[in-house]
Amino acid sequence: MKKYILFLVITFAAITAKAQSGYNYQEFGIGAGASYIRGYTNVTRQDNHPAFNVNFIYNYNPYVPIEAEVQVGTLSGGGLLPTQDPYGRVYSNNYKALIIHGDFQLGAGIDYSGDWLLQILKDFYVGTGAGLISNTVTVQRYSIYAPPYPQPGYYKFPGHDNSLDLMLPLRVGYEFKIYDSYNEPSVAIDVGYVHTFVFNEGLDGYDDPPSKFKNNAPDQYRQITIMVKYFFGNVTSYNKLIREFK
Repeated sequence: MKKYILFLVITFAAITAKAQSGYNYQEFGIGAGASYIRGYTNVTRQDNHPAFNVNFIYNYNPYVPIEAEVQVGTLSGGGLLPTQDPYGRVYSNNYKALIIHGDFQLGAGIDYSGDWLLQILKDFYVGTGAGLISNTVTVQRYSIYAPPYPQPGYYKFPGHDNSLDLMLPLRVGYEFKIYDSYNEPSVAIDVGYVHTFVFNEGLDGYDDPPSKFKNNAPDQYRQITIMVKYFFGNVTSYNKLIREFK
């Protein structure tokens, strides 16, 4: 009798799992990535550098991940030649950032069932968030050119070598989901573009008065990113198929 009961339980579990195939996802994940970054500050010339990040992920649903990100990188620019910066400003910023952001993938807001094109488009996303960036900046603090000042080297550029600023990232990209044998997304590869606005003037270490210098926009930087995610944890069912078969 026990054998029959065990057989029925196993059969029921198998049927249930099969019925849920394609609907399930895991609630948590970890990720690591790299990006190609460039600053947009008041300094004329800007350099390109790599940056790196690690993420802890909570999947509100398979198309709305909320992530806590730690990011490190270098931003630099300027130069002593007039073509590099008309005032001889030079900076290098080894920064660290902590960011909370969420993405909204198209699949969370559309009915993509039975449509092959929407099946592809459903993994495009936009997102935003907020964070703090810790700036450690090395700068050329004194002017080396006379104009617009009466003596070379006399003017000291105002600003801070160390600062903590608020930041606002704007995100767009695409997530390639990789499914396991249960048709659950177990791994994902994200490719995207992030443009981050940094409030205050800490990104390049210069806080020049607008009356003397062109200074009409907040400091910013952009990233071209790639990240690998691995999902784990509690298995939850979504209200529509995540993966469809034809």
